[in-house]
This record gives sequence, C-alpha cells and structure tokens, in this order.
Amino acid sequence: MSRPPRARESVLDAFAELLIADGERSATMDATARAGGVSKGGLLYHFASKDALESALIERLDELVDADIAAIVGADEGPVAYFLRSSVTDNDPLDRALIATSRLAQGGNAAAGAMLRSVRERWEGALRPHARDETALQLVMLVSDGLYFNNALDGGAVPGPVPQGAELDALIALVLRAAAGL
Repeated sequence: MSRPPRARESVLDAFAELLIADGERSATMDATARAGGVSKGGLLYHFASKDALESALIERLDELVDADIAAIVGADEGPVAYFLRSSVTDNDPLDRALIATSRLAQGGNAAAGAMLRSVRERWEGALRPHARDETALQLVMLVSDGLYFNNALDGGAVPGPVPQGAELDALIALVLRAAAGL
C-alpha cells in the first residue's frame, strides 16, 4: 500500500518547524516522527536518514526560490519594488524554509550554507539588470536585509516600526531612484 504524498510533506514540515523552534540538535529523527504524526518506520519510508531529511529541506528551499525568482522577474510593479516589498513577508513557506536552512547552516551543514549563498546570488542575478551598478545592487540587497531583519524582530526591538503602507512605498521609491541613478 502506498503512502500518501502529503505524509512526506508533513514530515518535512515538522522537521522544518523543529529546526526553527528549537535548533538543529533537537531536530532528531525521533522528534521529527513525533512532530510529523508518523511512526519511526513511516518517517524512514520517506527519509532513510537525517541527511535525507536535510537534503529534502534544502531541495524545498531551492524550489521555493525558483518560484520567487519567477515572481520577482514577472512582477508588475517591477523586480526591485517586488523584492523589497516581499522582504517584509514572514511565516510564508519561503521564509520558513530560509530560517530552517539557516539553522542547518549554523549547525555546520555545508550544503545548507552553499544553498544560502546560492539564494543570495540568484536574487542578485534577478535584480542586477534593474540596478545601475553593483553598488546600487548592494543597496537594494542591504535594504531588503534590513526590512527582513526588522520585521523578524517581533515586538519592536529596533527603534521605529517596519515601514508599512505609504512609508514602505516611499522607501521603495527612494531605493528605486538610487538604484536607477536618478
């Protein structure tokens, strides 16, 4: 009898959640099986080892970034504006995969670290044609990093709120002018 494909995704979701909530050391095979609502045998059916779980999570991030790049390139408001606006999004599948993969990289997983570098390079590649030079591109990337970081500080640990609405629009417009050299 074949297992439903959703079971595999549920286990992978549980593994990501453990990484996010408690770090790499607590995301054991046993803990993942419990959190995923499957037996250890059910877990092993889908993922023969912790390395297989880690690889699947990294592959998930890779696929989500492919979709994100397509959204960036095809955005009606323009790639840079879309990229900056999406930097304020949190707790979506891409955000969760990024955080979980970051936890693996912090634990010494070289493939996770390489994937995170690849994500940054791919975002830069999608945005480079829309920035006047490398300095302007880095401005876009650093503003994105700041928006993402400040948004992640739930509770206002950084003075001032994350820009929203008209404030975010004004910030994006400023970055667009700077990136275009206007």
